[in-house]
Amino acid sequence: MPDTRAGQTDAYQLILGAIDSGSYRPGDRLVESELAERFGVSRTPIREALQRLETQSLLARDGRSLVVASLDHNQMAELYVVRSELEALAARLAARHATEEEVRLLQQMVDEDRALVDDPGALARTNRRFHRQVHLASHNRYLVQQLDLVYRSMALMATTSLAAEGRSAVAVEEHASVVDAIAHGDGAAAYDVLKGHISRAFEARLRQDADDAAKGDL
Repeated sequence: MPDTRAGQTDAYQLILGAIDSGSYRPGDRLVESELAERFGVSRTPIREALQRLETQSLLARDGRSLVVASLDHNQMAELYVVRSELEALAARLAARHATEEEVRLLQQMVDEDRALVDDPGALARTNRRFHRQVHLASHNRYLVQQLDLVYRSMALMATTSLAAEGRSAVAVEEHASVVDAIAHGDGAAAYDVLKGHISRAFEARLRQDADDAAKGDL
């Protein structure tokens, strides 16, 4: 007898992964039959996965249709407040608990990302990988779980702050400063540098949104 729960989990993870990767963007309509065909999953687990995603506010109703949700200005600001505190805490704990191997991996990631500063799309993907590695280096499973939830909501943002002019190169060097603080076991510096990094990312996103709004008024 097939494991229905496994099918539900697979369908949920498949749809969530597609949203997270940008295959489905805020405002895109999700159709049960199309999802079942795309992922090779029956419609029942797809339907249950969609209901779960709607309950988590990752999907929203548009008439009778379900669409990928988007964040308004206030939701985005609230999310960045939480992200800033949790990420900074992760960096502080990483400075205390990261192994030598984890520090070397973070340094390698920064070196690799320096070659991607002219490709914001690629850098956005490796940026998430870098932050995830900092989270793991905190060696606090509960903090990692909460940050996973934060990043799940981050997928509802239509653009990356790394697309702002000049932001990519600056962000990579900020990552380098975070790693340097972690490598030296300086938790206070790691906390401050990463918190500042998130603050500047939020500022870049706000500027992007303001510029986009101004273009729409023309």
